[in-house]
Amino acid sequence: MNSNKHPERTTHRSTQSRNMITAVIGTGDIGSQLARALARGGEDLILANSRGPETITDLASELGARAMSTADAIAAADVVVLSIPFVAIPSLAETLRQAPASTVIVDMSNYYPEAGVIEGIEGTASDSSWLSEQIGRPIVKAWNTIFSRSLALKGTAAGAPDRIALPVAGDDPAAKKIVMQLVEATGFEPVDAGDLAESWRMEPGSPAYCTDLDADTLRAALARADRSRHAHDRIAGSMAIYDPETGTMDMVRGVQIYRDITS
Repeated sequence: MNSNKHPERTTHRSTQSRNMITAVIGTGDIGSQLARALARGGEDLILANSRGPETITDLASELGARAMSTADAIAAADVVVLSIPFVAIPSLAETLRQAPASTVIVDMSNYYPEAGVIEGIEGTASDSSWLSEQIGRPIVKAWNTIFSRSLALKGTAAGAPDRIALPVAGDDPAAKKIVMQLVEATGFEPVDAGDLAESWRMEPGSPAYCTDLDADTLRAALARADRSRHAHDRIAGSMAIYDPETGTMDMVRGVQIYRDITS
């Protein structure tokens, strides 16, 4: 594993100085729903995927976004949100390293060993800490704890009763603040989940994962996370909501199922 330290923290410009440009890399179910939520929040958007900009022109037009290649999107954006399979993110390492030092990199993916074990990740502080080392850039973890259905349908205005909260973890306070503002823009209450090493508390199998909790309940869930239970609860949750015949997840019942399993 690369033991080199990350570059010195860079001062991120204020979100008030000009409009932020946010690139969503990956336009599958969860990525496209995040893009829609950001567009509803008035964010300036770029979309990219592995198949090329010509495959997402309709979605970009719908959202008032720009479709670009992945490399161009990363170069142009102030915030890059990675909505691609966890195992695929290190393949973008060189491209991500070429982004300006001020660019905020956000990971909203999750590592599922059942889909393929990654050598060297076991025993690290968190899956995202390992990932940050692989790509050679600091990252912020966010939007990984919500079903696409909830992301599409359950966002509300600030101050709404029982508003769903989402945890945000990262080592750079300025970068984390920017991402928390974007979480707010998507209709959810941002909760500071600590540094990146603590992001294991929001990984699959944790009480914070896909349980649609309000802010106070989410903070309690993060605090009571038990890493020794993660593998069991992750597998139990996946088996309970996933239909292998259709390849679909029951996201309607899934929230309560995950709450019951991780309680």
